[in-house]
Amino acid sequence: MAVTLTEKAAEEIKRIRAESQVPEESVLRVGVRAGGCSGWDYAFNFDEQHDSTKDFVSEQHGVKLAVDKRFDLHLDGTEIDFIDDLNRRGFKFNNPNAQKTCGCGSSFAV
Repeated sequence: MAVTLTEKAAEEIKRIRAESQVPEESVLRVGVRAGGCSGWDYAFNFDEQHDSTKDFVSEQHGVKLAVDKRFDLHLDGTEIDFIDDLNRRGFKFNNPNAQKTCGCGSSFAV
């Protein structure tokens, strides 16, 4: 699997899903798109569809995750965590493929 979720990230995703009334059968889709100050932005949203021939699909800590196989080069080995402290609150992508990241952590270069 290209991407893994920490337990903390999974709990936050489940909280958001319930609060936003996202259907339980939806998957969390993780990908990348061209943009941001470093070249690539992370794409992160709920999706009601997935295709096992085009996506890596797994269930982690009660969250079904889908990653388009085209993004394996950019995301292989990435861990998604959730940070909640005095300085920051949000999801953090720990991507071993990122050679450069922006200050906000939402874009990267490979």
